[in-house]
Amino acid sequence: MSLSSLTRALRSLSLTQPALLSSQVETLSAPPVTLLAAVGQCRGFLTTVSLDQNRTLWKQMEKYTIKPMGMKKTGGRDHTGKIRTHGIGGGHKQRYRWIDFQRLRYEPGKDGRAFDEKVVEVRYDPCRSADIALVAGGNRKRWLIATENMQVGDLIKTSGVIGRMAVSANEGDAYPVGALPVGTLVNNLEIQPGRGAQYIRAAGTSGVLLRKVNGTAIVQLPSKQQVQILETCMVTVGRVSNIDHNKRIIGKAGRNRWLGIRPSSGLWQRKGGWAGRKIRPLPPMKNYANLPSISAQ
Repeated sequence: MSLSSLTRALRSLSLTQPALLSSQVETLSAPPVTLLAAVGQCRGFLTTVSLDQNRTLWKQMEKYTIKPMGMKKTGGRDHTGKIRTHGIGGGHKQRYRWIDFQRLRYEPGKDGRAFDEKVVEVRYDPCRSADIALVAGGNRKRWLIATENMQVGDLIKTSGVIGRMAVSANEGDAYPVGALPVGTLVNNLEIQPGRGAQYIRAAGTSGVLLRKVNGTAIVQLPSKQQVQILETCMVTVGRVSNIDHNKRIIGKAGRNRWLGIRPSSGLWQRKGGWAGRKIRPLPPMKNYANLPSISAQ
């Protein structure tokens, strides 16, 4: 309304302008102060630009860095601005630290050789439940998921070799799952070689290497489900750090708001058949090995 009325006012001034003296022309040639002030007080235009332009696309970065990166809140909304996940919003400002989940990452010119790294720092990470560790080796530094007893000054080993005999690995070391003895506690499990860890990354969790069969290994996840993967998939020995994460006491509603958790609506709803204990059989084993069937051979 304000812009349309301003346009009409300017049009009327230009069409019905009386004869003026030269002194009056000089005064009117300057822009009217009142009109400029009215334009400055107008409300900005509402646009429908996607929210992707308002976020830091750190996932598209190509060069690895250990520096904390700024991260903007989503409020549970997708790129169109609609709420897709309820219960998210607010919270303390967080910065993201890039975790290198691909443990077997060789330096240039050192392919195929085992390497050691030294733990420089073990610290809290606001973006995950587990603690993270800054390790240094060779000409690089990187962030990793810390294990239960990892401390500053520890040396951790990473190797991609599968020998005839099972290795005696220490906590924090990373090996192919086929190189470890049966019964080893593992975490940060790969399901495809070279893809990076995707399972067993939460605080206090660990899996168990049950058996090795024909170039594959069967690992039991914390949910008791079993997965079959190739023996060349990398795992980390031990248990994930911060084992007391599930014992923390929130204490008050405000702490959940600090963590970015919004309260529910409070609407009472009767519990249906989904509530209560159910005894179900274990789900079937997932196979990520993708071995050819016997009929195809």
